[in-house]
Amino acid sequence: MSAEMLAAIAGALLSLLFSYVPGLSDWYASLGAAQNDQGTRKRLVMLGLLALVAAGSFGLSCAGWGTGYGLELSCDQQGVMGLLQALLLAAMANQATHRLTPHD
Repeated sequence: MSAEMLAAIAGALLSLLFSYVPGLSDWYASLGAAQNDQGTRKRLVMLGLLALVAAGSFGLSCAGWGTGYGLELSCDQQGVMGLLQALLLAAMANQATHRLTPHD
């Protein structure tokens, strides 16, 4: 599995978790409840979690454990570019999943 695929799956999974898990979905919905916020805190929390997933996959690769999980990132400049690409794909998968799933 490539880092991009792992990040895309994680992005979709995070969207589903924050939409449907009781307690977690209520907490996440309350982040956008401030009158002047317009969902900024929700977007920042999700982006931070997506960056954490992307950085985690890069960390696994740099630690030498990535090959055991099928991650194809190298621990160099090219790997960082792959990390940024994975982060972008994770954000796209996250937002696509959010838009396609039903909301109350």
